Amino acid sequence: MTDPVLSVIVPVHNDREKLRSCLESLATSTDARHEVIVVDDGSSDGSGEVARAHGARVVTMAQRSGPALARNHGASQAAGRYVFFVDADVCVQPDTVERVLRVFEADPTVDAVFGSYDRNPGAGNFFSQYKNLFHHYVHQQGLLEASTFWSGCGAVKRSVFLEMGGFSADYGRPSIEDIELGARLKRAGHRIVLRKEIQVTHLKKWTLRGIVASDVWDRGVPWTELILREGKLPDDLNLGIWQRLSAGLAYGFLLSSALCLWSLWFGLAAVVLLAAFLFANRGFYVFFVRERGVSFALRVFPCHLLYFLYSGAALAIGIGRHVGHRLVSGRSRPRAGSALP
Repeated sequence: MTDPVLSVIVPVHNDREKLRSCLESLATSTDARHEVIVVDDGSSDGSGEVARAHGARVVTMAQRSGPALARNHGASQAAGRYVFFVDADVCVQPDTVERVLRVFEADPTVDAVFGSYDRNPGAGNFFSQYKNLFHHYVHQQGLLEASTFWSGCGAVKRSVFLEMGGFSADYGRPSIEDIELGARLKRAGHRIVLRKEIQVTHLKKWTLRGIVASDVWDRGVPWTELILREGKLPDDLNLGIWQRLSAGLAYGFLLSSALCLWSLWFGLAAVVLLAAFLFANRGFYVFFVRERGVSFALRVFPCHLLYFLYSGAALAIGIGRHVGHRLVSGRSRPRAGSALP
């Protein structure tokens, strides 16, 4: 093969079976102008051997460092003009690489592009279906001219990625390193686009506990700190105006429900707030009814309500941490610098 145009970078830590599926899907790509680099981030389960057996180039981290630094390490050794980040628990479609390249080649002003999960998550349990379909719905409603980035299925011009210093070294575990990179890209005047037709299958099996822990500590809290540090709240994806309104309605419903024993007026308020919450999210519930049926959508409702409640808690914690840091140091946390090797 001639020099690759695009380098697919897959970070992995002890996830050999999902990595195998990921690499098998990449092998079906209709556009061969790419290389596959697997970054073995301190695996002890033979993930590196699986990658080599599937023809991938394997680079190894000296010690486990997290996906942010693993991706940076892969990008530093990539030969392609574009670096395409794919998680180890993701399966691409045969035309995914082709679609990504088509975006860059059709419009040279695009510096980064990302897609979304598809409608067919790999794990069949309820919480995996709910979580991954939730992600699909949010990205399918997003603005095409994006203000963020996603590293589960996202590509950047390699020159721009290196110029920006890669993903931040502040994130030692899966977190908002992609969102933070997106914020820096936008601040520097680079163009990021969402292409909803670029879809991949997520294989991860979720539990309720895992969803809440990830949404609060790996997403909500650090995202709040990032927003306060940047001084800008984007009106897109999970932070749209209807999302913010829904959080207020969820807390109002909870408070009114708790006080309804004191007065019937609170009970009436709870009913009105619940109706407003359902109306504000009608598209979301219609989507789940269409995809998985009425009974599934009814199970989604309490999870969705809980999502807004714990997201509010994450917001409060994030604000507290931000203010606390300012009180201690006299300033907010510094913006991330280069994390490239």
